[in-house]
Amino acid sequence: MEDCHPEQRWISHAEPELGLGIILEVTPHRITVSFLAAQEQRVYARLNAPLTRVKYAPGDTFSTTEKQSLTVQKVETIENILHYQCLNNQQKSVTVKESRLSHYLQFNKPQDRLFTNQLDAGKWFKLRYETLRHSNRLQQLKARGLIAGRTSLLPHQLYIAHEVANRGCFRIILADEVGLGKTIEAGLILNHRVLTGRSGRTLVIVPEPLLHQWLIEMLRRFNLKFSLFDEQRCLEFPHENPFLTAQLILCSSQLFTENPQRQQQALAADWHTLVVDEAHHLHWSETAISPEYQLVDKLSQKTPNILLLTATPEQLGIQSHFAQLRLLDPDRFFSLNEFIQEKQFFQPVADAATHLLEGKQLPEHLIQKLTPLLKQDQTEQLLIKANNHDSIAQDELLNILLDHHGTSRILFRNSRHTIGGFPLRQCHPYPLHAKPEQQAFLNDLSQEKNPYFIWLIDTLRTLSTEKVLLICHRAETAIALGNQLKNRKGIKVAVFHEHLSIIERDRAAAYFSDPESPANILLCSEIGSEGRNFQFANHLILLDLPDNPDLLQQRIGRLDRIGQKHIIQIHIPYLIHSRQHILYRWYNDGLNAFEQNCSTGAQLFQQLQNKLKAINDAFSPEKLEPLIDETKQLRKAIEIESQQGRDQLLE
Repeated sequence: MEDCHPEQRWISHAEPELGLGIILEVTPHRITVSFLAAQEQRVYARLNAPLTRVKYAPGDTFSTTEKQSLTVQKVETIENILHYQCLNNQQKSVTVKESRLSHYLQFNKPQDRLFTNQLDAGKWFKLRYETLRHSNRLQQLKARGLIAGRTSLLPHQLYIAHEVANRGCFRIILADEVGLGKTIEAGLILNHRVLTGRSGRTLVIVPEPLLHQWLIEMLRRFNLKFSLFDEQRCLEFPHENPFLTAQLILCSSQLFTENPQRQQQALAADWHTLVVDEAHHLHWSETAISPEYQLVDKLSQKTPNILLLTATPEQLGIQSHFAQLRLLDPDRFFSLNEFIQEKQFFQPVADAATHLLEGKQLPEHLIQKLTPLLKQDQTEQLLIKANNHDSIAQDELLNILLDHHGTSRILFRNSRHTIGGFPLRQCHPYPLHAKPEQQAFLNDLSQEKNPYFIWLIDTLRTLSTEKVLLICHRAETAIALGNQLKNRKGIKVAVFHEHLSIIERDRAAAYFSDPESPANILLCSEIGSEGRNFQFANHLILLDLPDNPDLLQQRIGRLDRIGQKHIIQIHIPYLIHSRQHILYRWYNDGLNAFEQNCSTGAQLFQQLQNKLKAINDAFSPEKLEPLIDETKQLRKAIEIESQQGRDQLLE
């Protein structure tokens, strides 16, 4: 910058609102400027001070500190100070030093800056131009990185988010298989709707153990700041509806079942979006309806956007599956019997969808089956065009099938065999023998003489550098094992069970997940099999196998998730000819449930549970082989039926 001296007038580029400054002091390295209009003082480095000298040229007009308006006639520099010879309003000649210029002068307008020679370098104009150009291009993009979720860009999740979030209103079921990220998909949809202003007031109902996980997930990944509501929070608003005090509310179903008043208050609040996680716990039948289902049913009638996160249709069973569809569209799904009868059309519709997706010609037998089915849609000509390889007609016909003769517009289900990218599973069975002196301790897994406990100690020593998840059925078992490992063997453990508060559960999970934590094993009761994700670990120990194959898949699914980078090692100890041995054989040899995701387990268990129970109760291992053979045959038949009749419409 040019030489500066006291009493000269300068203006700041960085803070033009301060007005006209006057230099008080100049040193070799600093400049002190007083801005009397703002009663502020600034000290600048002399080499790069953001200041410009204010100079008026003949013909310019300015005001003085005495509020006189003067027009410049001539400018002279005397001892580094500008002297202006001006004419006042009475056309009399007046000489004014620049120190008498008004302190309140500002040069915010472009022409003011131009006429006072406040000019920036060309590089700043180019920078601003390029910034505005890129900003304009960014505004036209459908994807916004800095305001989107902090998630991996997985195609199946992005497709669902894009498909649902851009609808005017959505009422859908997310029924992905375990580990495919239903919560992430829900967060992507909610985030998009909130950012675009399509959804404001949102109510999310989840099981109590998942409250904090949802709260943290929505905040960290999507910056959605939900308010956690429980009875204590509601009591803070005794004279008003607590559900009207926040826009994004997260709560458990227990809040409503334990207090009918909260149900009425929730129903009285206007919601834009309702989200229900683990919706398969909403029980419905033609003769009995659970209170939780009744509440969601009433909310769904008053809420335009509904999102249900649930198990796959195969796991749900036909009645539970229909119950959830009924929540979304009661006019369409009004009768369970009618819905069951529609199943006979699933296979021809799915076969037709397969041909259309692959651009193939529809065979005559399919046309004959589709013609009466599509009669009301007047698609005879469309069928002819589709068979002549008219791609537009094929797409239109596929949309008609989806809209009128399937559930794909409101049901989204991704399966592992269509997504891919999941890690391998390896099953490690450990046959054990009980010595005579150990027989008395077989019913207590935490006893030091129990064969399972002895095996567990040896295994943990082998896996001392690995993170290990152990899931057992009862909380008492997890607590007893934790005490024994910690107090008797000096092994650092984390324990996670339903008797802990939500905060204590979160602390236990965080303690286990910390790479620096000395705890390399998390002892977890069955509640750890729903909703919690531990894909940073890859070793799973199953000391007691669950009776239900769905529970087994949920246990494995805590590790077998998108994001798992290692082969999952499943460790299964069992006593020879014990109940655990029989279950292991049935799961492994009959269902192949350890090394492959078993989507047919629920149906097979429903058909064969009495036979399996009889073998266990009578302790008849010799009858197990026929049951395994029967299971294999049924599993193959169900998988073929599912593949042919459902997957194309749903996936």
